[in-house]
Amino acid sequence: MAADSDDQARHKAKMANRKAVQDAEVAGKTLEKGLLIVHTGKGKGKSTAAFGLLLRAVGRGLRCGVVQFGKGAWQSGERAAVERFGGQVEWYTLGEGFTWETQDRARDVAAAERAWAKTQELMADPAIRLLVLDELNIALRYDHLDAAAVVAALRARRLNLHVVVTGRNARPELIEAADLVTEMTLLKHHFSAGVKAQEGIEF
Repeated sequence: MAADSDDQARHKAKMANRKAVQDAEVAGKTLEKGLLIVHTGKGKGKSTAAFGLLLRAVGRGLRCGVVQFGKGAWQSGERAAVERFGGQVEWYTLGEGFTWETQDRARDVAAAERAWAKTQELMADPAIRLLVLDELNIALRYDHLDAAAVVAALRARRLNLHVVVTGRNARPELIEAADLVTEMTLLKHHFSAGVKAQEGIEF
């Protein structure tokens, strides 16, 4: 019994020290600003994580926007869910599908330019507080947009605007400009075992 009491006392002291360190670190963070967040990498979950942030922002009463660059006009589960929030989220799917589906560079460039024009419109709207630019990295990777101009515009965003960019192969200049970059690493994927894309998981 005494040993248990000693263990508990040591654990309590250890956690108290850890809390003090954590509290001091949190207290030292005083800046508040709109973040440029990048989700990239070969692993699954980049867009999913972005929509999780959007859901969190909606839950806090923030008005949000979504511009999809690379995906076609299918009705995803995320979009169906977001539509239930009414006007709190503006959603625009302006891509024409994946590049291997369109097989037409001019169409892909035109779609990316339309999506970027809508992005700039939403970035200029002071009511929008979080903006998801889904698969923008793909448009930049294939030079469908001027990467330097896009990164410059994202750097010059409003102070209270959070922007989340998704897609594989994020450009180095975008990574450098970002406040937070997460790389999704593929360790195992069910596709390789012959499992098809499923409703509620992939779309």
